[in-house]
Amino acid sequence: MRAVVPEEDPAVSAVPGTTAARSAAYRVAVPQTVQHHSLRTELRIARSWLDALRADLITDAFAFRPIPPLPVNGPPLSRLPERLRAPARWLPHAAVALTAVVTMLMSVSQFSYWERDPIRLSVLFFGIPLIAALFRPVGAWWLSLAGFLALALWEVSAHWPWLTGQLVAHTLVMALVAVRARARVVAEMWTITVLASALVVMYAGEPWQSDNTLIMAVVSFLTLLTILLVRGWSESRREVVKQVAVTQRERSRRTQLEERTTIARELHDVVAHHMSVVAIQAEAAPYRVDSPPPELTQAFATIRENAVAALAELRRVLGVVRAEDYEAPDAPQPTLADLDGLLDNVREAGLTVEKAVTGAVRELPQGVELSAFRIIQEALSNTLRHAPGASARVEVSYVLGGLGLRVVNGPPQAPVPPSPGAGQGITGMRERVAMLGGEMTAEPAADGGFETTVFLPLPLPAENAENAENAENAEHAEEPA
Repeated sequence: MRAVVPEEDPAVSAVPGTTAARSAAYRVAVPQTVQHHSLRTELRIARSWLDALRADLITDAFAFRPIPPLPVNGPPLSRLPERLRAPARWLPHAAVALTAVVTMLMSVSQFSYWERDPIRLSVLFFGIPLIAALFRPVGAWWLSLAGFLALALWEVSAHWPWLTGQLVAHTLVMALVAVRARARVVAEMWTITVLASALVVMYAGEPWQSDNTLIMAVVSFLTLLTILLVRGWSESRREVVKQVAVTQRERSRRTQLEERTTIARELHDVVAHHMSVVAIQAEAAPYRVDSPPPELTQAFATIRENAVAALAELRRVLGVVRAEDYEAPDAPQPTLADLDGLLDNVREAGLTVEKAVTGAVRELPQGVELSAFRIIQEALSNTLRHAPGASARVEVSYVLGGLGLRVVNGPPQAPVPPSPGAGQGITGMRERVAMLGGEMTAEPAADGGFETTVFLPLPLPAENAENAENAENAEHAEEPA
């Protein structure tokens, strides 16, 4: 922007274009330019503040924004009997209406000219805005402020410019706004109220009158500040509870993924063993037959190629889910045949445990054996962590349609120390049971202990299925007609 430079001093400008002349012009022009830019910035800030004030207190000031009733299942009403919850939802609205009546009655005795009819109606300036604040909060504040100005300029009260009831009512109106509006809106209302009260005292007061503007400003400020602080604390608490719930869900989900990864790594050896056996047998089968037909040789070759390709894909997939620090176990994956060794280890750790096996012990699929071993291992580990000094019992039941497991422990006999784990051991057991299509329950026992029961279904062998079908047919045949 071009700055206006005053006329040069004749002594300085005697020689046009001299350094002295240019320096004088610069000293005059620069301060004026800076001052002009500062003024424009201040005007822009004032204009933005006025725009915000108009949007907060003028635009849609009388819009319908009702205060909702209390939630029936919320903390305040959840302790009440069921039949009292519905009417109790409107207790805040009833309390505000009762306060409006009380403030009007409080102000009756403070009027100097109560016998005049217009003064008798002026108490409505206290009650109506307070009730209107339940539905149109910003508009109610304008009504309350207008009522204050009318009564203060009327000079009808010994308590000037704020009657006691009017001070309470106007503060409660701003409090109802503070419950829902932003802190900026509340600050604007409080500032305008204090300025209006100060202007009334300045231009309409008498020298002998004492005003209570300072009392109103302090009382309303402390009230609004308390409401805003409590509201912020409540919102922060709700946000923390929400974040904790999200964190717990994410932790549970991460635990499930980690457990599934562990199961995938453990089952790799089982599946790889079977696929290797298939590939070897397919390769050796043609040599066990004299002069096998070409079609049979080609079929076995195809089987071997598919088995080898499946092994390669299995290793590739396992490499994706395997952690960088994972080390493959040197020993084979455990089975139920290794259960006695597990029980000996937990006995050395101080747990008294006994084992009971029912049914005909038979060889099960390796995946089922591994999952059953891991489930018992995790249940006994939970007993060691959460029930120190208690005894445990492990029951393994071989039934016709599957395998039953039951691990039960007694109540703790010593103080339970804080567990360093994530508390998701049961989640891992459920993942294993769900993978095999089984059922599981884990719940506290009647004596204060804990009980875990699992059933893992198994397909019936062909011979057993045929015998079971024959026995069922014979049983139906013996039934009387």
